[in-house]
Amino acid sequence: MQEPLLGAEGPDYDTFPERPPPTPGDRAQIRDSQNRTVFLATFAAVLGNFSFGYALVYTSPVIPALEHSSDPALHLTEIQSSWFGSVFTLGAAAGGLSAMVLSDFLGRKLSIMFSAVPSAAGYALMAGARGFWMLLLGRTLTGFAGGLTAACIPVYVSEISTPQVRGALGATPQLMAVFGSLSLYALGLLLPWRWLAVAGEGPVFVMILLLSFMPNSPRFLLSKGRDEEAMRALVWLRGAHADVRWEFEQIRDNVQRQSSRMSWAEARDPHVCRPIAIALLMRFLQQLTGITPILVYLQSIFDRTAVLLPPKDDAAIVGAVRLFSVLIATLTMDLAGRKVLLFVSASIMFAANLTLGLYVNFGPRPTTPNSTLDLESAALGATEQPQASSTSYLTLVPLLATMFFIMGYAMGWGPITWLLMSEILPLRARGVASGLCVLASWLTAFALTKSFMLAVNSFGLQVPFFFFAAICLVNLVFTGCCVPETRGRSLEQIESFFRTRRRSFLH
Repeated sequence: MQEPLLGAEGPDYDTFPERPPPTPGDRAQIRDSQNRTVFLATFAAVLGNFSFGYALVYTSPVIPALEHSSDPALHLTEIQSSWFGSVFTLGAAAGGLSAMVLSDFLGRKLSIMFSAVPSAAGYALMAGARGFWMLLLGRTLTGFAGGLTAACIPVYVSEISTPQVRGALGATPQLMAVFGSLSLYALGLLLPWRWLAVAGEGPVFVMILLLSFMPNSPRFLLSKGRDEEAMRALVWLRGAHADVRWEFEQIRDNVQRQSSRMSWAEARDPHVCRPIAIALLMRFLQQLTGITPILVYLQSIFDRTAVLLPPKDDAAIVGAVRLFSVLIATLTMDLAGRKVLLFVSASIMFAANLTLGLYVNFGPRPTTPNSTLDLESAALGATEQPQASSTSYLTLVPLLATMFFIMGYAMGWGPITWLLMSEILPLRARGVASGLCVLASWLTAFALTKSFMLAVNSFGLQVPFFFFAAICLVNLVFTGCCVPETRGRSLEQIESFFRTRRRSFLH
């Protein structure tokens, strides 16, 4: 029987010379080298998420300040406050739409870098605003940049990561977005609103500088036929001492199988449309939990719920809790698995939203109305609610419930939704489908944010929280029925699971 070529002796067949097996110390050194470069590239990319999180909650301290502005051109009415808070999500939806084209045309890295242009312009407009239109345009541009990065960064991070660290690194976009929001809350205690916009420019320029030295995604480069550049990128990401040939061949084989442009007929194939549908529904349900209107109007909500501490301090505390919770998710995602954290996350959010709704309906009324929400006392539910005391510890309930809601969201449905989107989408549709997911997500967020105050004024503040609680129950059912566990699997294995329906790939 003829010996296989790679096992034959002699110089003619010494294609891949045998090397002594690496010692445990060598393996640890190679692993550290791989992780170091991937961590650096990931950090450079997720600075875009920092700017996104910062811009998302910019209105939380700014709306109350502008409502009391002595400048008539900048003084916000209730309707203007609503548009200023919600137009960011329209910009983000447009950014997601543009990502459907830019991600596959420019590539993941260049699309992230391109987002710096509208982001910097938007912050500059808000910092130098002389009228309401400049505030709206600046808010829209920062939203556009946020939507573009929201679609491109998770895909870039997942495509450069190894399966062993992809879960942890997949949580970093959400982690940095949370850190950006916390930074805004903290700076809001120290800086006036114009300087908050100026401070937002810094991370944008640092991101551009660092990304200039980072490689593009090897999968994207191979899809464009740039094999040598893809090999160089993979070697840089995995380290000079790592053997990347097997991984390179696996990625190239997968890309070659999907080299042609996908037709509409192929898009209706279950192995393509099913993961896209799961990703779309996850982004839709993520927004329906109420995260965006709660973050955008956080300080105003605290104004209306008679909290014991000043609303600005409450917002900063909630931001710190959110950051801590995402850190927990980052550390446990590759240990506990995606589905377990999604179950825990939805359960905590359900309890928190239900508590907030019950408190608003039956708890004490605030002593002064808030001009942002302009709620009538009758709209809060009970007509005989006691007046809030400035020293009543019962008024800590909305703060604690909001902290638990943010904790639950940040532990699961926040970071894991972004991660799963980048993991389960097929390569041929990844750029377009990720943009479609972001578009659907932010259109939903706009509808919720724009209608939040209308619903509150018409039905009471408790009604949105009861609605959000019901959605969290739907999320529990959806997770159990539809979401696959992807922990520890390569992107090619996950795609094979949807193609063959062999659950052995994922279990």
